[in-house]
Amino acid sequence: MKTISVLGSTGSIGTQTLEIVRNNGDIQVAALAAGSNIRVLEQQIREFSPKLACVWDEEKAAELRRMTADCPVKVVSGMEGLIEAATEESAQIVVTAVVGMIGIRPTIAAIEAGKDIALANKETLVTAGHIIMGLAAEKGVRILPVDSEHSAIFQCLNGEKDQGNRIKKILLTASGGPFRGWRREEMRDIRPEDALKHPNWAMGHKITIDSSTMVNKGLEVMEAKWLFGVELDQVQVVVQPQSVIHSMVEFEDGAVMAQLGTPDMKLPIQYALYYPRRRYLPGERLDFWKLADIRFERPDLENFPGLSLAYQAGKAGGTMPVVFNAANEMAVGKFLKREIPYLAITEIIQEAMESHKCKADPVLEEILEAEKETYELIESRW
Repeated sequence: MKTISVLGSTGSIGTQTLEIVRNNGDIQVAALAAGSNIRVLEQQIREFSPKLACVWDEEKAAELRRMTADCPVKVVSGMEGLIEAATEESAQIVVTAVVGMIGIRPTIAAIEAGKDIALANKETLVTAGHIIMGLAAEKGVRILPVDSEHSAIFQCLNGEKDQGNRIKKILLTASGGPFRGWRREEMRDIRPEDALKHPNWAMGHKITIDSSTMVNKGLEVMEAKWLFGVELDQVQVVVQPQSVIHSMVEFEDGAVMAQLGTPDMKLPIQYALYYPRRRYLPGERLDFWKLADIRFERPDLENFPGLSLAYQAGKAGGTMPVVFNAANEMAVGKFLKREIPYLAITEIIQEAMESHKCKADPVLEEILEAEKETYELIESRW
């Protein structure tokens, strides 16, 4: 029986991970970590009986201790608590589903403790991929992608690299989001509730906004570089509006392998948890008799500059992807709170990148300092 820790257990990926645990019945939960939703976390503690539970805020943690006083669970808080959840001794796999750069330190700690990582926190690789991948190789730890696109690529590559077959190109698919085909001037009055209506996927708020701006796809491009050991120019984004093809790999002989399926995040989550074995997964299946066509489009870089800014950040390397990510995190937060207009998200990212003096090969402290400087810059101007 496998044992897991779930960081971000009350979010979209976390709750779907626990749904898989519930449906299969052969995975134990050692630790759960959440931001502030202690009502849901209490329910999860009572159902899955973890040894440890973490809440980011200590006041919320104190309240949770009172709520679960009848349960044999240790409740911790803050970054120290998150790291404790990531390194819980009995856990074999750590599902990193927290949002943002907060995931870097617990992921590093989990790898150092010899845990396999089911990675749903793309910001960790975007900002610290040079640290994470090297450390994982050193410790013999597997990084198992949970993002649907990276899971698709991972599945396409299954057995190929072992045979020495080389990647020519990764074809990273994108739905185009809810505003595909819109011109920039048409987006001026977009509200949070408009941007949160993704046409295909049910996801958390931040990633749904990121999908609408194409920033999410830019983050995934940088993540793919680190996960699969390719150059940025080998990652080509292709818009596939139906979200049927989750990504493709072209090999040096011209053959292209694709992974197809319904837009259901439980498939890549379950694949990571049970890799290399597949398990039955209830749910809708693709019906190729009903699927009339599969369309492909070029991404619109003029009206969705977030993607081109991501390529610029990735090619600059060093601390520039940190700035790209941090600026986006803060801008999306401000947009969701209705403090800035929709189009300001990518404008803020661009201004932050233009203001930054890039440092090559940053250590963790320099990564966190670049994040802090970016936050301070944005607060001073916006």
